[in-house]
Amino acid sequence: MSGLRKLGRPVFVGMSDCQFMYRTAWNYIEVLKPKESLLLTFIGVCAAIAAAGGYPSIWPFLGVLAAVALGSAGANGLTNYLDRDVDARMVRTNHRALPAKRIDPPEKMLPLAIVLIIVALVLAWLLHPLCLLFGLIGVISASLWRKKMTCVFQGAIAGCAPVLIGYLAFDPEMSWTILSLSLLIVIWVPLHVWSIMIAYRDDYLQAGIRYFPVSWEVRNAIKVLLLLSILLYGTSLALWYAANLGWLFFAVANILGLIMLYANSRLLLTGASNDAWRVYKLSAYPYLGLIFLALCFDFWI
Repeated sequence: MSGLRKLGRPVFVGMSDCQFMYRTAWNYIEVLKPKESLLLTFIGVCAAIAAAGGYPSIWPFLGVLAAVALGSAGANGLTNYLDRDVDARMVRTNHRALPAKRIDPPEKMLPLAIVLIIVALVLAWLLHPLCLLFGLIGVISASLWRKKMTCVFQGAIAGCAPVLIGYLAFDPEMSWTILSLSLLIVIWVPLHVWSIMIAYRDDYLQAGIRYFPVSWEVRNAIKVLLLLSILLYGTSLALWYAANLGWLFFAVANILGLIMLYANSRLLLTGASNDAWRVYKLSAYPYLGLIFLALCFDFWI
């Protein structure tokens, strides 16, 4: 049995082949940033539920789910491709599939990202022309001028796209509620992004990134994060008022807002990279995920 060969390899290589296929598939999934895409999909779905008064009808809801999930994954894959050279110079990111050349040449992943974006935009158009418009704006904003000073503001615009698509699919008129939701994202994005840049300041500098916040003295940059956490807290309460939400959202917004204030105040006192990393992690699923989850539950109880 051991003497049988096929192209210089043992015949009984089924498990190794399966592992190779699994790893190859996972490399492509990894490029789409599944955790980040899941969070964006979640907030888009929650916005749809809020716009529908808590009980969305099946088709628009499934359309929002598919459009935001596919669009977020495609846009994240595209930005991973555009950032690959800088990612290769950073210790934090050089293990990713593209800079580590687990997908080589990197252009091999472009058809996947482009197809996902096109399908998402078609679904957005079927939901409402405004959904298509904001989907396009989101993709363009996420893709232009990567690793530049302006990219965090473009990221804030792109971050609003899932919320706008989800909400406008059910209520295609601008209101104080959707404006407050969008403002929450606009403030959240720089707080989230800049906190990890402070946590890995030296890594960003050695990779040639010289803009805010790494170009500022650390303590002054942290003061900006504290200010953003105050604005984020205030915006969450403005959303509670604008959307006429109940006690549950009010309680969650206050608890999460105070936690974010505490985390950023502690960071200001210590200036430690570990505390900046905690602000980054706290701002993602614990803060943004729970604030949108509370938005949904407020309609259900």
